[in-house]
Amino acid sequence: MAGAALTKSSTMQCPHGGQVQPVPSQSRAKAGDFLLTSADSFTIAGCTFTLPSGTPSPCLSVTWAVTDTRVKAGAATLSESDTGLCMNGQNVPQGPVSIVNTQQRVKTK
Repeated sequence: MAGAALTKSSTMQCPHGGQVQPVPSQSRAKAGDFLLTSADSFTIAGCTFTLPSGTPSPCLSVTWAVTDTRVKAGAATLSESDTGLCMNGQNVPQGPVSIVNTQQRVKTK
């Protein structure tokens, strides 16, 4: 995949409006801010998803199913065209992460 590189300043959400908060694992490669990689930690805050039974099942983290294949910064970098899945506390996918905005200068693939 190819697209604008994701950085620590990128804005991402779960399908239910929760905010994704990335924690970069590397501190060298930058595109305005630190590049995000598949090795980074992605937590989600503010997801209000509830199962039809009434049981809360908020999205808590992001697992990346598709990452960049040609660019690495310790691990595979991430771009706006990659696929991340929002996971609940039992590691069940609850939908794709939505990339709201990112920097537009650096492209990766």
